[in-house]
Amino acid sequence: MLAVVIARGGALPGGADEAAAECGGAVLVVGTGTREAARAFTAARRIWAAEVPVIAPGALAAVLAPLIAEVPIVVLPASPDGRDIAARLAFQSERPLLAGATRCTPEHADLSRLDDSLEVRVALDEPAVVTLIPGVRGTPQPVPAPDPVELTVILPEVLDAEVVEVLEPEPETVELAEAKRILGGGAGLVRPGEDGAAVMRTLTGVATALDASAGATRVITDAGWAGHDRQIGTTGVVVDPDLYVAFGVSGATQHVGGLGRPAHVISVNTDPSCPMTALADLGIVADAPDVLRELARRLNGAADA
Repeated sequence: MLAVVIARGGALPGGADEAAAECGGAVLVVGTGTREAARAFTAARRIWAAEVPVIAPGALAAVLAPLIAEVPIVVLPASPDGRDIAARLAFQSERPLLAGATRCTPEHADLSRLDDSLEVRVALDEPAVVTLIPGVRGTPQPVPAPDPVELTVILPEVLDAEVVEVLEPEPETVELAEAKRILGGGAGLVRPGEDGAAVMRTLTGVATALDASAGATRVITDAGWAGHDRQIGTTGVVVDPDLYVAFGVSGATQHVGGLGRPAHVISVNTDPSCPMTALADLGIVADAPDVLRELARRLNGAADA
């Protein structure tokens, strides 16, 4: 198995290390700034790097197909570039594409279907291209990234999509696995009788104003107040932000298990002894709904000014 990761400007996409870990640490990183990107891996044990001047999906697929000819299973993170390249690579190499996997081994792939309500196991009895959903597998303990083996490739001239502009995703819609700042809402953020969906809209508004994304615990998503793609935890999305602010989150094992290794954690909770406050860098012992409303008021005031 080999992970193929597309880098842009030296930055790795969400799910890059998960794909590397799924393939035993074997990675081919292709794109721009690949040497810098190779140093950013934490789960890679063998790295091959191919620098190209532009990210051209059709040309990349054409040049990658012969490189992966002897590799039975190729895994790409299901990031925007990964999904784009995977379909073309499958066509170029005449392999089936198994999209949206939650797990992949040399023998089978588990595919998520029907909005994550169904998991389908598919036997891998022929070479295939697989995309792995970011944030569902997690990564093992970090290992030092090895020096990459540099490959020289020349992009062929093929009829390709022309990139007009690359737009940064809006914070409220960015995939949680790729978010660097996350505000999380737990059961303690919604008072009995309140409209939980409205509270989560307020959290999303505050998160957007702070250039962050909104996440939630399973209690919130099960109640229908947020989509399951916003659920952080071992049964949801595994995240690894620079900053995680938890509003009314007690810190259940299933939730904390999906937090990865955030650089900084802030907990807002009335219980100073709850697990989330215990592991936080800063614990604010206060009523989470009141703190959120005050933040929203101040941020709206700053916007009006």
